[in-house]
Amino acid sequence: MNQKRFEKTLSVLNSYSEEGAGINRIAYSDMENKALQYLIEQFREEGLEIKEDPAGNLLARREGEDPSLPAIAFGSHIDTVYEGGQYDGAIGVVAALEVMRHLNEEEIKTAAPLEVIVFACEESSRFGISTVGSKAMTGQLNTSELKSLTDKENITFKEAVENRGLDIDDFVKARRHDGELNCFVELHIEQGPRLEKENKDIGVVTSIAAPTRYHIDIFGTASHSGTTPMRYRKDAFLAASEIALSLEEYALQEEEFNSVATAGNCVVRAGAMNVVPGHVEMQVDIRGTSVESIERIKHKLIEKIEKVKKQRSLDINADLISEESPVKMGGKLTEELKIQCEKNGFSYIEMPSGAGHDAMNMSKICPAAMIFIPSENGLSHNPLEYSSMEQIMKGAVLLKDTVLSLAKKESLEGAGINEK
Repeated sequence: MNQKRFEKTLSVLNSYSEEGAGINRIAYSDMENKALQYLIEQFREEGLEIKEDPAGNLLARREGEDPSLPAIAFGSHIDTVYEGGQYDGAIGVVAALEVMRHLNEEEIKTAAPLEVIVFACEESSRFGISTVGSKAMTGQLNTSELKSLTDKENITFKEAVENRGLDIDDFVKARRHDGELNCFVELHIEQGPRLEKENKDIGVVTSIAAPTRYHIDIFGTASHSGTTPMRYRKDAFLAASEIALSLEEYALQEEEFNSVATAGNCVVRAGAMNVVPGHVEMQVDIRGTSVESIERIKHKLIEKIEKVKKQRSLDINADLISEESPVKMGGKLTEELKIQCEKNGFSYIEMPSGAGHDAMNMSKICPAAMIFIPSENGLSHNPLEYSSMEQIMKGAVLLKDTVLSLAKKESLEGAGINEK
């Protein structure tokens, strides 16, 4: 594995970014498309068969000696949050490309085909919905719900994908057939502090927390800040603040289950210093690996909203915009990761993922596993996001060795990797 080449490829990929702090390469944007075209050129140089599916997922296939075998799939995403970091998603894609380059250089053949997947719209930052590409690929996407979504520039989801030459009504055609893929492995930064704190090279993911998300509209009455007495105000922002602080309390009550909750976006209208806020739009994200814990937070949140609504005489609408179930990783694929860690002398821990990933959707159609590498200070979705090349390359080597171990087996089905 060529570290200098990896580093150069990652640098070029991250040059495809809009202006602003960090990396700005949002889903279905022109900048993301330019980055995809760069990757397509790199994959073609390695002789891979390239395909973009109807949802905008990029597929790069290296044929195996037995094309009838289901493919070993691996990859990640390259879209970012606004003002994101250089490593989230991107290292998984560049590592997958480097694996293909290495196999070609070493003239290594595999029994099974290998397939790199670069997923579309993994991040929820633009439209409030995440892992769109992998949901489409696994038959879990409701396209009718997507059409009304808009970004902060008031561009609809439908318009954005049309600008990319895609048709939202065709997304269902991205569904993979049963038996196409033997398994899926994703390399990703941890996005948290545990590996660094415990001085471990690798995190072998055991479960993935899934998000439950609400869009909350709070309608008060906009009025003059100087002439409206405090007791007669219907302040939408104070109501939102009360809800947000209670949400924090409910999540802290569930701390033993590693559940978290965030009021991540709050838009105050009219947004003037001398106007009592009349309307607030708030977005809430609840995550955890315990379904029961998430349900308790949801129940308390709805109760609080009803209480604030009555006490402050406001209209409040809470719309559930997405609800996904936590996913258990494990089985023989996860055991294979641990075996390869031990062979390479990489220290590792088994751990849950607090963030959602495409791997959780892929687990619906084939066994899936995730490799984490450390994030400095636990930072992610931040321009200061950092993982050293030494750490990244350990993850890339683990990915390569795991893929080779799986794909070289004479009969993958007989080896039991297809058993979830």
